[in-house]
Amino acid sequence: MTGELRVLVVDDDALVRGGLAMMLDGANGITVVGEAADGDEVLAAVDTHRPHVVLMDLRMPRVDGITATRRLRARPGAPEVIVLTTFDTDENILRALRAGAGGFLLKDTPPPRIAAAVRRIAEGEPILSPRITRRLMDRAATQADAYDRARDALAALSPRENDVVLAVARGRTNAEIAAELYMSVATVKAHVSSVLAKLGLDNRTQIALLAHDAGLA
Repeated sequence: MTGELRVLVVDDDALVRGGLAMMLDGANGITVVGEAADGDEVLAAVDTHRPHVVLMDLRMPRVDGITATRRLRARPGAPEVIVLTTFDTDENILRALRAGAGGFLLKDTPPPRIAAAVRRIAEGEPILSPRITRRLMDRAATQADAYDRARDALAALSPRENDVVLAVARGRTNAEIAAELYMSVATVKAHVSSVLAKLGLDNRTQIALLAHDAGLA
């Protein structure tokens, strides 16, 4: 996206919020427009500050980050969410992604990578560290019920849409998919939008998860 990239930081630790805001504010067009101290403050803060991206802590005292993400992503036009946490258990990762988070990063991620992740997710690209991705896909691939559901869902797509799904699952950008499949970037975006609509998904990360559930990548 072009212009100012607006970010909301959600964390119950004031020092963490302040550190993230100091690190991100002004970094290559990023502006931290607001902060929230708990998940129950997220919807009001989004209404007030209109961020493009929300950095969401996982564990908070009243409403946790997964519940807050699910509530937020259920709203039309919701901002993208990156869960930023110290707790990287498989269950937490899966719950966050299925709640609609577009990414999952650990709090020890170097600051430049967090800033880069914010910019990337604003463009609709999924954000997962390689270590988390491998663990997530290994788990998903072993779940027979998820495999059957994923296969049934993908059967509703056209062959070209399935090609795009496979490329998304392999972490390709829109430009890379366009080059590999000999189509324009606009056509790739149209296929991705069609896949999201047909499958009732929120973002590219969920497309990738579904493809791996189906054993395609």
